Amino acid sequence: MFKKILIANRGEIACRVIKTARRMGIQTVAVYSDADAAALHVQMADEAVRLGPPPAAESYLLGEAIIAACKATGAEAVHPGYGFLSEREWFAKRLAEENIAFIGPPPNAIAAMGDKIESKKLAKQAGVNVVPGYVGEIDDTEHAVRIANDIGYPVMMKASADGGGKGMRLAFSEADVREGFEATKREGLASFGDDRVFIEKFVEQPRHIEIQVLGDKHGNIVYLGERECSIQRRHQKVVEEAPSPFVTPAMRKNMGEQAVRLAAAVGYYSAGTVELIVSGTDTTGQGFYFLEMNTRLQVEHPVTEAITGLDLVEQMIRVAYGEKLTFTQDDVKLNGWAVETRVYAEDPYRGFLPSIGRLTAYQPPVAENGVRVDTGVVEGSEISMFYDPMIAKLITHGKTREEAIDKQVGALDDYVLRGIGHNIDFLSAVMQHPRFRSGNITTGFIAEEYPDGFTGAAVSDETRHDLIALAAAIHGIRIERESMIDNQLAGHGAVYGEDWVVAIGKEKVPVKVESLGDRFIVSHGDHEHEIETAWKPGAASFVATVDGRRVAAQVERRAVGYRVTLRGAIHDVRVMTPRAAELAGYMIEKIPPDLSKFLLCPMPGLVVSISAQEGDRVEAGQALAIVEAMKMENILRAEKTATVKAVRAKAGESLAVDAVIMEFE
Repeated sequence: MFKKILIANRGEIACRVIKTARRMGIQTVAVYSDADAAALHVQMADEAVRLGPPPAAESYLLGEAIIAACKATGAEAVHPGYGFLSEREWFAKRLAEENIAFIGPPPNAIAAMGDKIESKKLAKQAGVNVVPGYVGEIDDTEHAVRIANDIGYPVMMKASADGGGKGMRLAFSEADVREGFEATKREGLASFGDDRVFIEKFVEQPRHIEIQVLGDKHGNIVYLGERECSIQRRHQKVVEEAPSPFVTPAMRKNMGEQAVRLAAAVGYYSAGTVELIVSGTDTTGQGFYFLEMNTRLQVEHPVTEAITGLDLVEQMIRVAYGEKLTFTQDDVKLNGWAVETRVYAEDPYRGFLPSIGRLTAYQPPVAENGVRVDTGVVEGSEISMFYDPMIAKLITHGKTREEAIDKQVGALDDYVLRGIGHNIDFLSAVMQHPRFRSGNITTGFIAEEYPDGFTGAAVSDETRHDLIALAAAIHGIRIERESMIDNQLAGHGAVYGEDWVVAIGKEKVPVKVESLGDRFIVSHGDHEHEIETAWKPGAASFVATVDGRRVAAQVERRAVGYRVTLRGAIHDVRVMTPRAAELAGYMIEKIPPDLSKFLLCPMPGLVVSISAQEGDRVEAGQALAIVEAMKMENILRAEKTATVKAVRAKAGESLAVDAVIMEFE
């Protein structure tokens, strides 16, 4: 077996590969940019080599620098993770020229499947179902419009080398094609160095299903079941699960055998994924179509590992070394259900805008009882604008789908993450959503269920009662602590009774709180709750037993009251004496300033273009600027009809959040 491998990646996937290599007794070499000099993957590896400045083009995409690092450290093989150089044919070839093993598929398979246009032709020849569309090269916008009109709307425009939701645009009309075609080309060029675009029919009520394949260098190929990846935002996966609640055993077999045929057609070995779009209205089991083949490890591979008991990274390493698979298709059994949620540095309360900064607090859930966390950060880590916004992956495994989902909700409640915006509340809301729990999902789930944005998970009666009880207990503990402060003047210590008012937003709930040492009895209306907790004031996570149930919440002390995050929603809570609650009703509400005359930069990013000038009259919905952040282009539009008074930013300029781009009359 290899004695030392280099991981040509960063973040959680680098850490994940290092863990398996360490278990196999293989030494590891990390590479890093200046932005990642103190990153977790650098700390975990046995050795680390600097590549260059933060931009990927000047560090993680420098294949020759990575080869030089292999030579300098004696690394015999390279695991590319996903993204960066993982699907670059030339990189795999260069490693072979230097007698360095590539822990991935052969270069010809990367080339065949990496070109989305050519891969569709190959899929068709191999007898794989393909989506109707145009698989030739498109000359310009006018050519794209003619093609889209011929196929029939809606259509999907994709960069030939797309991945991770980048370089994709859905068009419902000719106007959408005209606006999005050039942006698709730009994103493809910026992310993958390839601006070719193809257009295909968009399957309505689509479900995104993918088949995991694994092959060795001796011609053995198996499929390891399917994953459902339909919960997406802007074509970027947010939640994945295995198996799919939609796929039948017969459908799984049909999909799997087609995937194996395609892999065999290109002489594939190592781990790979055949992605399929499936019509949610199909009842025949035949309504699935080939999208693409990813010739690398997928972000969502842990759910497959959970239900098969296989370590896919270990399998990739063994295959790269030349070993045969030790099992056949008949040996592959699916055990239970697994769900993965992606924890992103983006704020769902602000339109999912990217967030950067330092993790001032970071405590992931404990990895036990079917809970797994793949992360690349620790408390104090910096989330950079240069890379993908994914912080971690939370994976839960249970005997049933319901059990795996319930474990997700509990683990998300335990997840402490502060300092930046994140999507943990949104993930919890999805896990609790009745439609998601029913399994009736499509790739349009998020757009359909949250058309006006995200404001927090719906609050059930049980959650409301828990919130009242927790708030009362939190306040009771704090007041008791304050009453015991040393050196208080006699008769001037904190004095409190049992009657309080819990204010949640505008709702005020009278409660009676009885302290019994290690527990509290909280009564309100016809309800009485017994709470036991070891929480100390200042601790971020409040864990308690409420009426015999474990309940976890995140607590922050505010200038007035507390901010409590519970079951996917943020609540500003105050606990007051009845008299203070009465007087609070007379407080004047602060009115936020009117910022409607400004176009503000919603996230830290790079201005790609400005499309309006001083004196221009703009209409509601008109594109005014494009800002790139975390490798994604964001179009900023006018909210109302107005005249541009001044333009405060220019193309190529880096802006901070809320920087003024334009001012209107």
